[in-house]
Amino acid sequence: MDESTPVANRSTDRILHLRQPLQKKLFMWTAGQHDDQKRIGFWHPELRLTRRQVAKEWIQTTLILCTFILAILSIFWGAFLDVERKISNLDVWIVDFDGQLTVYDDQTEPVFIGPHVVRAAEQAQAIAAPHITYTIMSPSHFNNDPLEVRRAIYNNAAWSAIVIQPNASAYLRQAVFTGDASYDPKDCCQSIYVEARDQVAVDSYLLPNLIAFETETAASIGAAWTRYILSNRTLELEVSMIPPQTLSPAVGFTKINLRPFGPPMATPAVTVGLIYLIIMAFFSFTFFMPTHTHFVDEMEPSNQHRKIYFRQLVLWKYTSTVSAYFFMSLAYSLVSLAFQIPFSASPTSHTVPPPPGAATTGYGHASFFIYWQINFIGMNALGLACENMAMFLGQPYTAIWLIFWVISNVCTAFYPLELAPHFYRYGLAFPLHNIVQATRVVLFDTTKQHMGRHIGVLLCWWGVNSLLFPIAARWLRWKVCVKPLLPKVPEEAEKGSRTSSVV
Repeated sequence: MDESTPVANRSTDRILHLRQPLQKKLFMWTAGQHDDQKRIGFWHPELRLTRRQVAKEWIQTTLILCTFILAILSIFWGAFLDVERKISNLDVWIVDFDGQLTVYDDQTEPVFIGPHVVRAAEQAQAIAAPHITYTIMSPSHFNNDPLEVRRAIYNNAAWSAIVIQPNASAYLRQAVFTGDASYDPKDCCQSIYVEARDQVAVDSYLLPNLIAFETETAASIGAAWTRYILSNRTLELEVSMIPPQTLSPAVGFTKINLRPFGPPMATPAVTVGLIYLIIMAFFSFTFFMPTHTHFVDEMEPSNQHRKIYFRQLVLWKYTSTVSAYFFMSLAYSLVSLAFQIPFSASPTSHTVPPPPGAATTGYGHASFFIYWQINFIGMNALGLACENMAMFLGQPYTAIWLIFWVISNVCTAFYPLELAPHFYRYGLAFPLHNIVQATRVVLFDTTKQHMGRHIGVLLCWWGVNSLLFPIAARWLRWKVCVKPLLPKVPEEAEKGSRTSSVV
């Protein structure tokens, strides 16, 4: 280009080479040619009132956001406030079946293992430092049946149970007397729990405390038992003939995980993946709004029409929103299916853990359909609340509502309520907590005792928000169509009327 070419022409040529309209607008704005008006500096006297107004609004907005951060984010941080102190809500039963049955003719020797485990639990419970709670339960509470303890743990009656097997002391003593090399110390006691109930609480808080208790107890019993055997000369045993495992450790604990948490691909389905369910439901309002306005907007000359009745517009908007949730929840559910979360495994016995690596579902081949319907109902519970608040609040406050809605649901759904302050019990009535718990029933075959409550809470949210939907729509119509047409009262007159009313 020739150097004599005017600068304006050069700028025009540069604009023509920009393909994106947004880029052209940005270039014209920075070049000062957007509206052919002369630009002025930020500190120009003409902007004195404008700068004051901008500063005032900036301060107000910043204060609102800072207050929001302190108030709303504190809800999330507060969920972890008393975890160490609340760990006592994780209760462990100690059930001593040792000596409950007679399997040998000689029952003159005292029971050894059961009383030691019970004594160790009582000592652990007496510690002042925060710890899980140990409760001594009588075998008669379970009809003297160890399998009944498993059923109770499966049904969330307690977080875990340590069962001392019937005649554990007699089996140990018999192994010493007969030199039984096949004796397994872990057959004496069982630790029963359900990891899929809440993998965070079980893996992070329950099991570490439980393993520490078991290790200390086994070491104490082993040492006492070895002293007893070696110091009791009436037994007349040849030490070299005694199997070593009958002296140390002598006692062990078999872990019975009735419902493991897995496979790993299931993690998003009961944790952060559900956040996207809220976000997708929220943004559907923005995506579908231009579509709904076709019924009331001025159309092209070839498609002229009168506006639709308002109540029919509201009915269409509600019906189309719920229909969209139906297919969006299906797409969300198909993601879990595509990444090979098992949905066709059959349920197994409540008292027997599934084989290693095997999956179990709550409803067999119907599990995927039920999983989809839970997501559909949950999306209506979460999404219709977002629709109503978007119509009530408007921009920019809907963004604040979304963050509040996500945080208030997440902190009660992804983390155990037993370890949170009592305030967070509100999560029992919030949608996401019930979606997570219902999903655990489907994916991991956890207890179905509360399935009706979970679905009922979601349906209540759906129903209440459905009743509020037309009210929110009328509010939006008044705010957008009626309020701007109302006569505005001058600021001075408004102040005068306030003064006169005070007088």
